[in-house]
Amino acid sequence: MARVIAVANQKGGVGKTTTAVNLSSALALSGKKVLVVDIDPQGNATSGLGVDKHGLEATLYDVFLGVFSLSSVIVGTEQDGLWVAPANNDLVGAEVELTNTPGRECILRNQLKPLKSQFDYIFMDCPPSLGQLTVNALVAADTMLVPLQCEYYALEGISALMQTVKLARQQLNPSLGLEGVVLTMFDGRTNLARQVAQEARSFFGHSVFETIIPRNVRLSESPSFGKPIFFYDEDSLGASAYRALAEELELRIEERANGSAVQPEEESEALVANRKF
Repeated sequence: MARVIAVANQKGGVGKTTTAVNLSSALALSGKKVLVVDIDPQGNATSGLGVDKHGLEATLYDVFLGVFSLSSVIVGTEQDGLWVAPANNDLVGAEVELTNTPGRECILRNQLKPLKSQFDYIFMDCPPSLGQLTVNALVAADTMLVPLQCEYYALEGISALMQTVKLARQQLNPSLGLEGVVLTMFDGRTNLARQVAQEARSFFGHSVFETIIPRNVRLSESPSFGKPIFFYDEDSLGASAYRALAEELELRIEERANGSAVQPEEESEALVANRKF
């Protein structure tokens, strides 16, 4: 049964898509069956996995409008074990068109139910907002993964995201947990990056992954070639970091399952409560 993870942060440019694409790719390389659900109208996860987002017969937009099922829009990628439910700019219209649709918050959850037995992991790449699309992802998810860039103002806005999570849990998805916080765009040469990393760990404690994603040129270049980092430069620092993140993710999940680590639900409650940002 798939673990469904929403990769979310309402700030743009924090590494959500980079993390969704490359973490998924790393897990697929380890033999897992992985689906990436691109619910960002920019469609960057779609193109980053080598799928032409402009030449698609059906996308997530059609799924939200009830024209197609999620299973019918999934396409394969060039990597074995990795699939994507694609999106493009059409998805912008879904926010408006779903306004008066009964049960609109649960569309994605209902569409994912019959697919969960076919995958080990399902990652949802969320848009940089807290609108209807992100709410759908939080309702459908088992846990949420938060990329946090090691830059100025990094912690600003996390409070709003956590409040949205709290509301989603209270009203629609009581089992939603926190998978963890991933520090991204880390430049160890700067005092600022080290300070942000330290502050993040003081706020979130062990919810922060030990693995840190560095600022890396090759990692930035790979999306323009429609390839995860492992198929663009497998020896780069970025590839090493996402490989390590995938290994740490699986280890954390195993530890939680064995009862030797704090459960995601407890972590997310602590994160919501700690709102001194």
